[in-house]
Amino acid sequence: MTINLTNRIAIVTGAGSGLGREHALLLARLGAKVVVNDLGSDVNGRGGSTTAAQRVVDEIVAAGGEAIANGASVTDAEEVQRMVDETLARWGRVDILVNNAGILRDKTFSKMTLDDFRAVIEVHLMGSVNCTKAVWDVMREQRYGRVVMTTSSSGLYGNFGQSNYGAAKMALVGLMQTLALEGQRYDIRVNCLAPSAGTRMLEGLVSPDAFDALSPGSVSPAVAVLASDKAPTRMVLCAGAGSFEAAHITLTQGIHLGTGEQVPHTLAQRLNEVAARNGESVPASGGAQVDIELLKAGFTEAKAAEQEHA
Repeated sequence: MTINLTNRIAIVTGAGSGLGREHALLLARLGAKVVVNDLGSDVNGRGGSTTAAQRVVDEIVAAGGEAIANGASVTDAEEVQRMVDETLARWGRVDILVNNAGILRDKTFSKMTLDDFRAVIEVHLMGSVNCTKAVWDVMREQRYGRVVMTTSSSGLYGNFGQSNYGAAKMALVGLMQTLALEGQRYDIRVNCLAPSAGTRMLEGLVSPDAFDALSPGSVSPAVAVLASDKAPTRMVLCAGAGSFEAAHITLTQGIHLGTGEQVPHTLAQRLNEVAARNGESVPASGGAQVDIELLKAGFTEAKAAEQEHA
């Protein structure tokens, strides 16, 4: 499949350096017109300047593409809305949103302040919510949209000293799951990228050779696929050092124990059976878990919970 993004309009947040820069450059090379958003803060979210974003715009323009710089903070819904309004005024639509902006405030949970926890949630989770909310109705009306959330192995599998970051990143998977269902009828496809990349967030944590192998540019092809006309939806696509994998949240076959005073004791004894992964499945929605449990309880006519269509 050849990816052609000609005449597609993309917004990439946190695109002044690292992963976001590579995402913006690749989308532009594939034909998209790009809004390069970057607050210009450091890795901890402090400071601000549009200089980095403008440098990426200059690279895109020098290569024959179209791009504009934007310095909105993704944590400020009004600034984000102005960014989207300016994009619409210039190009008339928004086809692609890549939620990439992020910060780190790493500490063990016992030493972490609640302010540092909230700060990371605000940028990663609420920043993605703010940006997605600002483009959602636009994408619904044009009956087309591609939204990429940036999750992380720290959220999917945990990472020492990153309780705030991991919580935010796993929350984005839950957001993706529901928005993919709600956007389906409008051809809005929502996915997650889980990158492994040698960015300033990883600097000093791995060897220099490994850092070089984990180039941000090796991740961006995954974004191109998730931003394309034939993108999947509800996928967690992992990428790093030129390798690509998919992560799934699965449901085991489990066991049915019914009710009664002995159930807690029996469950404790048979927990390994509950956790056994043979025959596990990927539920189509949250309601599917209810169906499966009712079927095991003998309700043969169980139906998936009706989705509320706003």
